[in-house]
Amino acid sequence: MLIAGFPAGAFQTNCYVVAPAAGEECVVVDPGQNAVGDLDDLLREHRLKPVAVLVTHGHVDHMWSVAPVCGARDVPAWIHPEDRELLSDPGRGLSLSTRQQLFGGMTFTEPDDVRELADGEVLRLAGLELTVDHTPGHTRGSVTFRLPAAEEIPDVMFSGDLLFAGSIGRTDLPGGDYPTILRSLAAKCLPLPEETVVLPGHGPQTTIGHERATNPYLAEAKKAAGAGPAEVRHDGGPGRGL
Repeated sequence: MLIAGFPAGAFQTNCYVVAPAAGEECVVVDPGQNAVGDLDDLLREHRLKPVAVLVTHGHVDHMWSVAPVCGARDVPAWIHPEDRELLSDPGRGLSLSTRQQLFGGMTFTEPDDVRELADGEVLRLAGLELTVDHTPGHTRGSVTFRLPAAEEIPDVMFSGDLLFAGSIGRTDLPGGDYPTILRSLAAKCLPLPEETVVLPGHGPQTTIGHERATNPYLAEAKKAAGAGPAEVRHDGGPGRGL
């Protein structure tokens, strides 16, 4: 298994490529702002051929380069239907002031081929099997992608902005909701094996076991799942990304 990535753009959004091995087909996860050049370098380095772009959610820092990457390689983009409109109008997922600051006169368009993700779906792409989990709360259409363990590599989850090392995604933007993200954490993260590697949308990798033991939001999610609605106040997240 080959998994490689780099932080893209001003938001330092982690863009990943995933393949069975070097020299084979791959998928691209979350090509963000100004990701095209670094992505092309990574693909050449490992002699990879993309067959799809996977989007964990529609915030612009994760989908900024989706259309150019798909267009240059003639490959489809996969996104949850609840976030699909953000591909062509990412300002819907932001505050008014942020929209004005980021975009000015910029426009975005959907790739020619957009395919919609469903909870529990298994994508068989590039010789990989990726399980899709719908994890709303950061946005309505947030998803994670999970790879099963293979040889010396444990289970892997591409968590987008659901779960970070020590924190979670913000919930104060349009489509965000704190009780909902707690339910997603409880349903989709807490049951995973301790050794599951978490590759987040921002910041360093971690493991489910480490986050279960140290992340206060996972502790709150566990409490909320067992004792009804959470009675906490959320400050909008860790301040990484959008």
